[in-house]
Amino acid sequence: MDRLPVRKTYKLWIGGAFVRSESGRSDTVGVFNIPRGSRKDVRDAVAAARRAAEPWAKRTAYNRGQILYRAAEALESRRAQLIAVLTDAGSDSSQAEAEVDAAVDVLLHYAGWTDKLQGVLGAINPVAAPFLSFSLPEPTGVVGVVAPDAPALLGLVAEVSPALAAGNTVVAILSESRPLAGLDLAEVLGVSDIPGGVVNLLSGRRGELVPALGAHRDLNAIVDASGEPALGTELDKLAAETIKRTSHHAAASSYELAVEDSLERLAAVTELKTAWHPVGA
Repeated sequence: MDRLPVRKTYKLWIGGAFVRSESGRSDTVGVFNIPRGSRKDVRDAVAAARRAAEPWAKRTAYNRGQILYRAAEALESRRAQLIAVLTDAGSDSSQAEAEVDAAVDVLLHYAGWTDKLQGVLGAINPVAAPFLSFSLPEPTGVVGVVAPDAPALLGLVAEVSPALAAGNTVVAILSESRPLAGLDLAEVLGVSDIPGGVVNLLSGRRGELVPALGAHRDLNAIVDASGEPALGTELDKLAAETIKRTSHHAAASSYELAVEDSLERLAAVTELKTAWHPVGA
């Protein structure tokens, strides 16, 4: 009798651990049962991201760049597996190969941005007085990401990478129709140097998870790449209640589209702190 392979059990990625949904519910994608995250899972993910935010922000920009570079290495090591997952989800083999390669390159691109943000966004401001004024970029904090349905992997990486490069932690809602690639990305993160809680990945139904994420008062910014106007409007309303930053992007379908507005994506999850210092006697 031929041996049956062990079928993978997919779980959420929260706080650096694979966890089952608090509700115990699941949805079926192909032959797999996918955890259906709940509002409680959103709260747990935001809490994990908040705990990880200060230590991650305190790392040097150079060190964050090294960590993102290592994540890109780990992602490339899973290239064949991710191509198979994307192919099973409906992409043809050439599309799947191009998407995985682009996702790796996007991570590398933003790894290179980490130690350049201060030089590009920071400034010494001219003041006609005996004061020195300067501005420094700082992380916004905890960033919520709503990934597009497609491309499931590249669309997710394109939104998460700039947030991490700028020193933020992330809670991401994965593609609703094609969540497998995003959940497999959790395995990549698990063997990379990204500390637990810096990235949290939730699968489930957007209509349930996104409003809970957008309304959470410990979230500092939202990046929406869902491509759903009604959902974007709802997020803007929820964000207004707690003065969260919001940005809306079309899904990045190629490496070029993911990096052509790099500075804009980074600035959307960065705060500028301006300080004044007396000069002279």
